[in-house]
Amino acid sequence: MSDSPARSALPLLAPDGRQSPAAAGVQRGVRRLFAQLGHATLPEFTLANGRRADIMALAPDGALTIVEIKSSVADFRADRKWPDYEDFCDRFYFAVPETVPFDILPEDRGLIVADSFGAAILREARRHPLAGARRKAVTLRFAQAAALALHALADPDAVFDGRL
Repeated sequence: MSDSPARSALPLLAPDGRQSPAAAGVQRGVRRLFAQLGHATLPEFTLANGRRADIMALAPDGALTIVEIKSSVADFRADRKWPDYEDFCDRFYFAVPETVPFDILPEDRGLIVADSFGAAILREARRHPLAGARRKAVTLRFAQAAALALHALADPDAVFDGRL
């Protein structure tokens, strides 16, 4: 498979080795939680600013949630790009395994604790509704990424044209 711009914009369909086992477990648990809540999720969702959200969730009412996974204290301290995600969602959560001390995370953001079997919301995220034009753009990007991911599963040798 080539690494075209569209290919790199696809959500990861399988672990690519960049995530630690702890982060992969948290991702799985968070996605299970959101599925139970009726949300569709995509991992490694590329935003229009080029950043990659660990998980993007689309609720039945159209609300968009980004979940940033932090698998360790070092992971949280080394990564300060998470504020760049908040312009692309209505809610923002951190998700961590129970081994990460919760007090290192900002108290004014949502908090989820997760493992590979499930997750629980410990602190609700504040809602900051997106403007209509931004919501439409992010939702369309979500739909395209989901459709391209399904296409890639069905036809792994397909050539994508780089529109994402």
